[in-house]
Amino acid sequence: METYPRQVAQTVTAQDDPNARELLLRAFERTARWRADFPGFTATLSANDDGAGHRGTLKVTPPRTLEVSLPEAALQQWAQQQLASMVGHRAYRAFDQSDGKYVLTLGPEEAHPLGRLVFIHGDGMQSRYRVRDERILQIHRTMERVKFTINIEDTTTTRDGKVLTTRFTVYYFATGTGQLTQVESFADDYIEFQGVVLPSLRRVTCVDNGDVKVRTLTLSDHALLGR
Repeated sequence: METYPRQVAQTVTAQDDPNARELLLRAFERTARWRADFPGFTATLSANDDGAGHRGTLKVTPPRTLEVSLPEAALQQWAQQQLASMVGHRAYRAFDQSDGKYVLTLGPEEAHPLGRLVFIHGDGMQSRYRVRDERILQIHRTMERVKFTINIEDTTTTRDGKVLTTRFTVYYFATGTGQLTQVESFADDYIEFQGVVLPSLRRVTCVDNGDVKVRTLTLSDHALLGR
């Protein structure tokens, strides 16, 4: 999934709703993350770009430093973005360092299949989530040049009762027209290694300009740093 650093300025006039805060906090606390003392890890990296295979290495140093080595520059850049996203979502952080530092409000009560709307005010991306059963099931953000919606389609539960997203789809829309411009489907897998849940696979199916492409990143030979 591409990243777009420029955000849309917001003026916050809403008042924080404790019910919205509690709803999002419960979902945050159910999400699987590495512990604060997580040492990082290394792995062998196998990348498949629509049939063309490449091998390289990965080193992750907390909180979010990645060293990716692949022989093809464009693929290495893509792999860096994908793995940074995976690591960023697993990295340790407290709620008040994340969405909890913003003003939170609830949308209207409704029987939506993906749950209750929670609005995030002041994050620069006009974010809103849908939350159900202590899980975030939809994320919507608006950037300067694009807006996107992420639908969480499947999750797995770790041995300690935390939730990991394993399947999700991202829909990209043009900011001005609202036209759908691109769709990406993600499939993630994990392994438990020495008591730590680590990524083992990301598969991305991209629909763009009438073509469908599939890329995979497979991680193997995991080793924890400092052990």
